[in-house]
Amino acid sequence: MNHETINNQKQFIIYACPIGDLNSQIEDYLNKTIELCGKNQAHNYMPHCTLTGFFTDELSSVSFYIKALNKAYTKAKNNNRTLDIEISKLTFNKNWHGLELQAEGLKKIITNFSQIEKSPTRQEKIRLKDWLHLSLAYGFNSEDAEKLKHLATEIIDIQASVNWELRFYQKNPNWTWNCLKSWSIV
Repeated sequence: MNHETINNQKQFIIYACPIGDLNSQIEDYLNKTIELCGKNQAHNYMPHCTLTGFFTDELSSVSFYIKALNKAYTKAKNNNRTLDIEISKLTFNKNWHGLELQAEGLKKIITNFSQIEKSPTRQEKIRLKDWLHLSLAYGFNSEDAEKLKHLATEIIDIQASVNWELRFYQKNPNWTWNCLKSWSIV
């Protein structure tokens, strides 16, 4: 690989992101956790459910991914596949706090996307995620676990109104994000 190709390599990922009341509650929680306990790993990201692992490709390949995602999304909609994302529970493990999600229709879209997508420049296989979740806190100090749990149960209502968007992101080296395309999940 030549130097110019290496410089053109970008990181991409596909997320489902909440919008509406639940997202506002999560943002409020994240802001208050910084004040209460400092930052943890969840603060490096916007509220999201990861659908693929990061994958690297040239910026010129973006159109391949957007076309494939659009085709998989449209196929699901045309087949009347439910794209509902169900929040099954708010979970507090020793090292991770978050929302556990169920979304079989969304998993099918991502599986179809991975079968349709044929970028000629990507080297690795796209990794699909099986465990759908939205992280509220991880990588935190163990002594903060109870404070974080209390704050989450105080602020976050898993029955709150929420819509979701399927989003294709580029992650920049400085941990900023470019949303290259989004689709409403209804």
